[in-house]
Amino acid sequence: MHTPDPRNAQRLVVAMSGGVDSTVTAWMLQREGKELVGLFMRNGVKVDEAESCKKACCSVSDARDARMVAAKLGIPFHAVDLKREFRVIIDYFLKEYSAGRTPNPCAVCNRDLKLDALMRFADEFGCEGVATGHYARIEMVDGRPHVRRGVDHTKDQSYQLFCVAEANLARTHLPLGGMQKSEVRALAAEAGLRTAAKRDSQEICFVPSNDYRKLLEEEGVELHPGTLVDTSGKLLGTHEGTEHFTIGQRRGHGVGGGTPLYVVEVHPDDGRVVLGTGDEATFTSMQVNELNWIGFDVPQGGELRARVQYRYHCTPALATIGVEADGSATVQFDEPQLAVASGQGAAFYDGDRLLGGGWIGATRRALAGAGEAGARG
Repeated sequence: MHTPDPRNAQRLVVAMSGGVDSTVTAWMLQREGKELVGLFMRNGVKVDEAESCKKACCSVSDARDARMVAAKLGIPFHAVDLKREFRVIIDYFLKEYSAGRTPNPCAVCNRDLKLDALMRFADEFGCEGVATGHYARIEMVDGRPHVRRGVDHTKDQSYQLFCVAEANLARTHLPLGGMQKSEVRALAAEAGLRTAAKRDSQEICFVPSNDYRKLLEEEGVELHPGTLVDTSGKLLGTHEGTEHFTIGQRRGHGVGGGTPLYVVEVHPDDGRVVLGTGDEATFTSMQVNELNWIGFDVPQGGELRARVQYRYHCTPALATIGVEADGSATVQFDEPQLAVASGQGAAFYDGDRLLGGGWIGATRRALAGAGEAGARG
């Protein structure tokens, strides 16, 4: 028997960040006859307002814009204090860098706040689900959500949903997924929304300066100073902390001249940061942990072929995924891939459909020595 689509219900919480995407989302859903409650998430981070309004979100001006759009639409509006929940994400962010990994706070925020904490607010308000301005699409097939890329591939945000629980995605509306960004701005102008010409949010909301090293300093994170070496162990220089480096980083390591060098390994335990050539910065396989499947069941035998996106901005790569009984998987790329970083998310795709994904653990470099891991898990 076909399960009714719970997203057809009329009462929804709409996440309003104060940007053009979330405000157009509210405007569109209201025109469809949905009864809405607008929610703005306060993260408790104190930032320079002149700086934060340029590229980040969740600032005082963002809250004002969200409130004024809600007033224009005539929908109730609440600014909810999620300082404690955001603190958990900030602590995770700092811990990952201290461990030599590259965090993905936006995916964690989607999983734990936008499509989980706000879902609990939806329950409290008697709403059937949540709506956001993500550029991705969700359709219900036989009672289960199928997530697909947004049609505007330059704005597609489906990757950041790889770890969101299927049950929450089944209650989520993403009305912008079938639109181009230019269409969204045109609708905002047509509706007379104050956010029509507002810049997009591009940075991590608690790092509005886009310099996470400044956050490390402000938080008093203990750095791991040490040496810069090449893949043969030759000393190339020194550094102030392994936390200042991420896998694949090409600039900012202070070693210039000749062949471009990339960060290929980060070792907080002894302070080593290993630099290598482009070929030495490619990876053949990785371990993926805490698998999350979305509207999809792993085939019998635990192995599948898919395209794997291993960071927000990269071309998905063909790979064989071997799923283990403990909820992890080994991903073997058909061709070596550049800058696969432990700590990032791995999203699995069949065409434009997101099957799920997990968190990257240990990785293996193409030119690493026998038994040597390219990065730590």
